[in-house]
Amino acid sequence: MDGRDYRFVTEAEFDRLMAEGAFLEWAEVFGHWYGTLRAPLDEALAEGSDALVEVDVQGAATVRARRADAILVFLRPPSLEELARRLRARHTEDAGEFSRRLASAADEMRQAEWFDHVVVNDDVNRAAGEIAAIIEKDSQQWPIPLKGDPSA
Repeated sequence: MDGRDYRFVTEAEFDRLMAEGAFLEWAEVFGHWYGTLRAPLDEALAEGSDALVEVDVQGAATVRARRADAILVFLRPPSLEELARRLRARHTEDAGEFSRRLASAADEMRQAEWFDHVVVNDDVNRAAGEIAAIIEKDSQQWPIPLKGDPSA
């Protein structure tokens, strides 16, 4: 839903935002453009709040490159079979897109090792609790000194 789940903009607006450097990260995924606006995150962090961003592996790599202080959590399905079952139950992809998404997920799962944490989403309440515990633990360690910081 526009304004709640996502903010939908025209291609021209998206291009303008990219050109202005308004995104922390952006990418084309399965024929659609996605991006995370930088300003709301910067505002939350400036107020002392934690900021949670949902991105794919490609977006996480960009976030890691641009924000050395980011804590990356890979939310992993219990198995590819379970992920396939969940995707089928959504009824949002045709057969071709379903196959592309599953292949992409398998590739992303192989990349989980470079994330700071991996949480298996086998039970939504348990997984949410584990993520909350990671946020709580890691937010107590701020500020995290940047590599090469002489005060570290």
